[in-house]
Amino acid sequence: MSAQSPQNHTGLIWAIADLLRGDYKQSEYGRAILPLVVLRRLDCVLEPTKPQVLTKLAALHGKLENVGPVLQAITGIEVYNISRLTLKGILGDPAQAAGNLRAWIAAFDPETRDIIEKFDFDAQIGRLDRAKILYLVLSKVTEVDLHPDKVSSVEMGYL
Repeated sequence: MSAQSPQNHTGLIWAIADLLRGDYKQSEYGRAILPLVVLRRLDCVLEPTKPQVLTKLAALHGKLENVGPVLQAITGIEVYNISRLTLKGILGDPAQAAGNLRAWIAAFDPETRDIIEKFDFDAQIGRLDRAKILYLVLSKVTEVDLHPDKVSSVEMGYL
């Protein structure tokens, strides 16, 4: 199905774990890795429609209070993000990675934000930033394309 094998994705997890080693206990790795992988998947899914979403959002500014259904129709799923940023875009400003990541997460639709908040990922962003590894971890997770055309739902489950 994909050019990237599950083994490559396992390598991604281990590469991130290597970055966390010392600042996180092994039992804590999932607190950072799981939300990052989910966010990367969403990033990859939304990337192709990002320009259309932003254009439509600008066109609807001040005209429609609930833009959610319109933007969901563009993305083709019940998720959208109204930030100009992407995960890779966040890497463009290393000094502001934590703030930009938080802003990007805040730009998701309310339901998706609620799910991300259940991971308590904001605490992990702060922890990764204080340890000075947030940028490195984001760099590593953005190396892999987790779009459903490349990584099936089954493979994501194993990941």
